[in-house]
Amino acid sequence: MLVLRDVIFGDRRYFRALLTGSVEGIASNILADRLVRLVEAGILTRGTAVRGQRARYSLTEAGIQTLPIMYALGNWGLDWRPGGDEVRSRQLFMRDEGPAFIEELMDELRVRHLGAPPKPHDGPGPFERLDAAYAAAAERERVD
Repeated sequence: MLVLRDVIFGDRRYFRALLTGSVEGIASNILADRLVRLVEAGILTRGTAVRGQRARYSLTEAGIQTLPIMYALGNWGLDWRPGGDEVRSRQLFMRDEGPAFIEELMDELRVRHLGAPPKPHDGPGPFERLDAAYAAAAERERVD
C-alpha cells in the first residue's frame, strides 16, 4: 500500500524516487521485491529500460482501481488514528470533496499512466488542488 500511495499521490514512478521519497524509508531489497510483486499481480507495469534510462513503473487499470480502497482506509485513519495536520490534510480534502473527486483523480491517473485523453475541467486539475491543500497544511504546521 505504501508503494502504491507513493506512485499515486507522489507520482514517483522510478525505483530511485520510490526509494528516496518514502516518508517511512524502505530498504532497497524490500522495495525491489514489492515492485516485482505489484507487477506480477497486474497492479503496476514496468517499462523496458533502454540503454542509459531507468525503467518507469505505471499503474494498470487494476492499480488505479485501488484508489477508492485507499480512500476508504484513509477515512478510517482520520476517524481512528492520530496523525499530523500535514499528513491528514490530503485525506481531509478528499473527504470534503467526496466520491466525485476520487473519480476525477482516477481519470487523471488514467491520463498519466495509461495515456488516456484528458477530460476537460475548469480551473486546476484534481492533483493540483490536492497538492495545494497539502502545501497549505504544511505551511500552517511550519508556522505553528
